[in-house]
Amino acid sequence: MPDIAANIISLKKQIPPSVKLVAVSKTKPVTDILEAYRTGHRIFGENRVQEILAKKDKLPGDIEWHLIGHLQTNKVKLILPFISMIHSVDSFKLLKAIDHEAKKINRIVDCLLQFHIAEEETKFGFVKSEAVEMLESEEFIRLGSVRICGVMGMATYTDEISQVRKEFRTLSGYYKELKEKYFGQDPFFREISIGMSGDFRIAIEEGSTIVRIGSIIFGNRK
Repeated sequence: MPDIAANIISLKKQIPPSVKLVAVSKTKPVTDILEAYRTGHRIFGENRVQEILAKKDKLPGDIEWHLIGHLQTNKVKLILPFISMIHSVDSFKLLKAIDHEAKKINRIVDCLLQFHIAEEETKFGFVKSEAVEMLESEEFIRLGSVRICGVMGMATYTDEISQVRKEFRTLSGYYKELKEKYFGQDPFFREISIGMSGDFRIAIEEGSTIVRIGSIIFGNRK
């Protein structure tokens, strides 16, 4: 059995204070999340809407929930009343759905634009030209209930460190371009969400401000 409290305390010593740690608790029971919570950690990430809904009411109300997995438009309204950040906005259609539902409950929802930076076709996300087209559209300018806080990406699942570094660097480059061209005066646009258990150190070297780590804390998923 992993020593969750010791793991999270050790991990935080390895991460600069400027980098936010999202403890990825997908597939893990509420008891494991509570163990991490008792160390003082408050930010947890889940991949699936149904799982986050099943857990949240059994846990303390001051947890900051991040949705890091693919989000279907028909599930958006279920998480908007409480979600702190949606990392995985991978299409304009999804962003518009979030804005539409957020307006109904008078909320501004923090979102990251997910870019496709990996070689695998299975990863979701914008290509840069799609994001630029969206950001320059009248329709985007009219959105009032979403706040774009930065970018997110997942590297190719590979042992080739040079490739992972190159993909993270690509996303950091996208972030800088978008910041300069579209979000220069926006203090909220400041996040680069890259780096998981196997590659968080490389991610931090390449500019990550948010790392999403599960197995180092909770042990491997069953």
